Amino acid sequence: MVSFLEIYKFLLHGLMKMAGVRPQAIEIEPGTVINIWVPNETMKNKPAVVFLHGFAADGIITWQFQVLALAKKCAIYVPDFLFFGGSITDKTDRSVSFQAECMAKALRQLGVRRCTVVGLSYGGMVGFKMAEMYPDLVESMVVTCSAMALTQSISNAGLERIGFSSWSEYLVPNSVQGVKVLFQIACYELPWLPNCIFKDYFKTMFNNRKEKIELLQALVISDKEFYIPHLPQKMHLLWGENDLIFDTNTAHNLKAQIGENATAHFIEKSGHLAQLERPWVYNKHLKKILSSLWEENGCKN
Repeated sequence: MVSFLEIYKFLLHGLMKMAGVRPQAIEIEPGTVINIWVPNETMKNKPAVVFLHGFAADGIITWQFQVLALAKKCAIYVPDFLFFGGSITDKTDRSVSFQAECMAKALRQLGVRRCTVVGLSYGGMVGFKMAEMYPDLVESMVVTCSAMALTQSISNAGLERIGFSSWSEYLVPNSVQGVKVLFQIACYELPWLPNCIFKDYFKTMFNNRKEKIELLQALVISDKEFYIPHLPQKMHLLWGENDLIFDTNTAHNLKAQIGENATAHFIEKSGHLAQLERPWVYNKHLKKILSSLWEENGCKN
């Protein structure tokens, strides 16, 4: 039977190549390969923007509308995290720090010296860790529906809002109905889709289940373990106003943690997946943020 999602991905990948990005596999060390969409050679002198995805999809599906909107303005890099898309490792480390290290190594191998990181949810947490570990690489961040770290208190509050007992139960569903519920919670208003789409998504997108569950188990830390790192970078929060997973209180608390280097913008009638639900509004805000950063840093776009 023909897979709708595979057809869509085939067409999407062709469209992305026409827009000016292409996939590349980077072996950062023996046994660890990062799949990453990279810009054409002619764009590599432009400001670099790195898009980090969340847990429900790979990089290019998550950020498809933003890549299409920005591919002619900046050098875009869209990696897949380990155990998503084409990225894989034989290492047993499942920490956010290891994901951040792998992303940084891949970018270094591609010649990226400085970049703005745009991170959604899990990608935001990896982005914060990259900003802490590699301040010479990450010069600014745009964070969407995320947290500096998933502490036990933030985790418990989020799970209570969505009615689940664990993140793996929600984010690594074991049924087609579980996929539908995942997107119903993540969206402000999920449009009607035939059940075959959810069935196809379940079959196609939830491989490496064991490793993804391990990633989620390693993600939650105790409140006592959490610390606020020194982050000199400019941080812009771009949030779905109706996000249930990381609500607006989470955004305001995050802004307070970052301090004077942070701004916050909220997108009406959008949930956790604001960049997919209202891409034109999201892109308008994102372009404005990036332009201000480039102007401040004296970059030409």
